[in-house]
Amino acid sequence: MKDNNCAYCMRGDLLDKFGIFICDLQVSSLILFKEQSKPGRVIVAYKDHVSEIVDISEEERNLFMADVTRAAKALHAAFKPNKVNYGAYGDTGCHLHMHLVPKYEGGDEWGGIFQMNPGKVYLTDAEYSEMIEKIKANL
Repeated sequence: MKDNNCAYCMRGDLLDKFGIFICDLQVSSLILFKEQSKPGRVIVAYKDHVSEIVDISEEERNLFMADVTRAAKALHAAFKPNKVNYGAYGDTGCHLHMHLVPKYEGGDEWGGIFQMNPGKVYLTDAEYSEMIEKIKANL
């Protein structure tokens, strides 16, 4: 099931405002977050428009978490962060998704409070493409 007003469901212009589709995984989509103050930040969005992880079966939840794990492993291999933070947000955009936020010791917000979209770092199309290729190469 899809929601016509949901960026994760519809992609296109709605998704382009904040993310770039990388690829489909087992039961989700992998999306590069355009704001890259934490290099490698991605979103893993579940394939269907459901609000909560409790809204899917145990089998689907396990597959979703396997997708999250696969993406995290790719981030660790590609960007060598000191830590990856995981966040499931969506008070208004009720589509099950998880933000994977690589953190780097001494880097932006290390040891501080997380900002959802600090709006500090945007890349060129070529830089986004290079980042996506690094992620794909490590999936």
